[in-house]
Amino acid sequence: MHDFVVSMMLLGALSSGGSLPFWAVSNSGGIMPCDDGALGVIQAYKPFDESKSFQWRAGTSLAASWSAEGIHPMVDELYAGARWKVLRADIGMRRRTPDFLGADPALGSLSVTEGHLVQGSNARTMPGVDLVLEPLAVPFTGKHLTISGHWGDYKTIDDRYVAGALVHRLRAYVKYDTHKHFYVQLGLDHYALWGGTTPDPKKSPMPITLENYFRICTGRSASASGSESDRMNVLGDHGGAEQLRLGWRADASEFTFQWEKPYSDKSGMRFNNIPDGVYTLSWSRKDKDAWITDALVEFHYTMWQSGTIHEQEKDEHGKQINWHENKTLNIFGLDNYFNNGEYKSGWTHFGRMIGAPTFLTGTSSSGITSIRNNRYKAVHLGVSGKLFRVAPYRLMLTFSDNYGTYSSPYIAPSSAKSGWNWWEPNKIDKGYKQFCAAFNGYVPLYLGCRSVLDVVYGLYADAGQALENNFGATLGVRFSIR
Repeated sequence: MHDFVVSMMLLGALSSGGSLPFWAVSNSGGIMPCDDGALGVIQAYKPFDESKSFQWRAGTSLAASWSAEGIHPMVDELYAGARWKVLRADIGMRRRTPDFLGADPALGSLSVTEGHLVQGSNARTMPGVDLVLEPLAVPFTGKHLTISGHWGDYKTIDDRYVAGALVHRLRAYVKYDTHKHFYVQLGLDHYALWGGTTPDPKKSPMPITLENYFRICTGRSASASGSESDRMNVLGDHGGAEQLRLGWRADASEFTFQWEKPYSDKSGMRFNNIPDGVYTLSWSRKDKDAWITDALVEFHYTMWQSGTIHEQEKDEHGKQINWHENKTLNIFGLDNYFNNGEYKSGWTHFGRMIGAPTFLTGTSSSGITSIRNNRYKAVHLGVSGKLFRVAPYRLMLTFSDNYGTYSSPYIAPSSAKSGWNWWEPNKIDKGYKQFCAAFNGYVPLYLGCRSVLDVVYGLYADAGQALENNFGATLGVRFSIR
């Protein structure tokens, strides 16, 4: 398929509380208004032509949201890309393609994380460059073993604590596929925030130099001119996730199990934070016109974070303690996922978590937005299909217990420094219970062989303590032409 596609959508949104419910806003590319209002989107793109050896694509998506705060025009996507065999390069602003899609990709993923804990479509896109190695068969393995990866560099363009911070991304995957029923994949998804200008006059901005870029790419500490924290640890704010995916293909359907574990430092990468992670089990039918085509259940757990104790890294005289000489020192706990002491806005963009939206954000009294809730437990159910085998729908049900962070719990006290172990009953932490639901879809009205008019709808509800009790609805039209 290499047609040029143009689509336009106009969507209105209302709620009982004035602010739209969780699933009306989450994983919408950061363009949906948070309050009652409307959204308009115009999109044009040309995909790759799979029939040619050298391929190119380009696209743009322009949006404007309207609410009581006014009209906000946005560039959602603006990109160009080229592909030759297994090599691909993209430049500009482009959303990442989600996994665990249902009956129709236009409805989005059934997964909270969209299959990728670190980055989904919850926040606005960032401009940058992405170099991609698509699955490449390893020689002498009968094409059973493949490797793939991404190397990317981007720039934040929002109003944040460290203005103009850069993002380096590295993703690497190894997959073994029997080409019959079973496959297994291991993956690493890593990010690093670096550069930018800090508002603290006592700290100089991190210079954007080739030397510092090399240190970021190799995970090295800062030079003598860097901050004390960056000299002690590594330059910039590093984090990411490690992934295990198992798949089984049957004649009429496919089953997938995935465990994706976040990390914020070396202790997490070394699996000190087990059992934290997102556990996903998915079932998908090949017949995408059935009443139920896909179902997914997820369990989220991020309570442990490598432990409740993170001892001081300096002695009483302010001297740095050498961990390699003092192996009894515990400096592995209190990981504080997706937050950072110097990059205080954390892993957010335009105030929204870049990855899974269940890592709720919040704004401090000083006006800094960061990850407010990174200790939580959740069970999520997603179901998709086609009503009357014609109209695609998606059902999302999310139950969660939310505890804030170790240092700033929603309900005091916190289990930080308590010595609690994850395999023991936790009688210390108390959280906010939350239920979020969504039922959205569209009714297609076929106008011709190359144009389609859809009626787009959504019903949403929140009930609990972490978010306002709320009910909302969206209704709109979408017109597409090839």
